[in-house]
Amino acid sequence: MKIGVSAFAWTTKLQHKHLGLLPQLREHGFDGFEIPMFDPADIAALELRRAFEADKLECTVCAILPDGINPISPDAAVRKRSLAHLHRCIETAAEAGAHLIGGPLFAPIGYLPGRRRTEDEWSWAVECFQALGDALDSNAMTLAIEPVNRSESFFLNTGAEAKALCEAVNHPRVGVTIDTFHANIEEKNIADAVKSLGKRLMHVHASENDRGLVGSGHVDFPGIVAALRQIEYDGFLMIEGFGYSGSEPDSLGALYGDLAVSPEDIAYQGASYLRSLLQ
Repeated sequence: MKIGVSAFAWTTKLQHKHLGLLPQLREHGFDGFEIPMFDPADIAALELRRAFEADKLECTVCAILPDGINPISPDAAVRKRSLAHLHRCIETAAEAGAHLIGGPLFAPIGYLPGRRRTEDEWSWAVECFQALGDALDSNAMTLAIEPVNRSESFFLNTGAEAKALCEAVNHPRVGVTIDTFHANIEEKNIADAVKSLGKRLMHVHASENDRGLVGSGHVDFPGIVAALRQIEYDGFLMIEGFGYSGSEPDSLGALYGDLAVSPEDIAYQGASYLRSLLQ
């Protein structure tokens, strides 16, 4: 298993100045860095690729759907626009040197119509991800769909639901991201959920129950790591937490983070804890 950290520890808006983090991460033994993608047009893909290659770090992408993009919209024009957006996300991620793009790509965060999902919505999601198959193949890209908790989406909340969607899509490059923050809310047992996913599990966001320091809360990371070993998972444990920095007003930590926990604490203390479990 490899250890990485998400840029969300620092910011939601990756800028040129954040590339200065890469040499530090490499020095601290990280294998990868995950970048956020809202609008692929905002990503300086070639600059990112050169920086990642220079510091010998892997790039992964977490994509969040922006306003106006919804693959399960009842409006066919919106669905068509959403598919085109996801194609651009895949192409831009590949230009940046990434081979994995994940996130809750089935619907916008906060799209909560106050009812259960419909058969039509399920079919539209399946059709959308099936239509991405050729782009995934030609760009050597893995798509790892992330179920999120019920306060953020009504459509896909558990690993079992995500696995069912992947099996309906039926493409070898389409799998699941488990985020332990969301799974802590939605799963009866996170380790059991991991084992049930098997080879469909392609990415892991290691996140504490409060998005703080990994290992400081009640998420059962020892049990999760044991389950990952059992299914022979060899992907990333990507730390996704929110640190506080007064100089980063665009960070999630500016709103949610513990004032005493910096982005560097999220990254370096989190990595030390995860390494202790892996060893």
